[in-house]
Amino acid sequence: MSIGLLAVGLVLALAVRVDLGGIDLELVGWILTIVGAIGLVVSLLVARQVRPVVRRRVDYPPDPEL
Repeated sequence: MSIGLLAVGLVLALAVRVDLGGIDLELVGWILTIVGAIGLVVSLLVARQVRPVVRRRVDYPPDPEL
């Protein structure tokens, strides 16, 4: 999602030269680019967090008395 925002934002900011009367597409593009970059950084930080390892003790072969 954030990579898509980056791509669309950069296209609007750098490549589109259309006047829509009241809407600055260059500014909208830069805003989308910044939001996409922040989202990418946040998602990378969340993905790199250390997660606790849960280990279960399993007896092999299983105890026939259970």
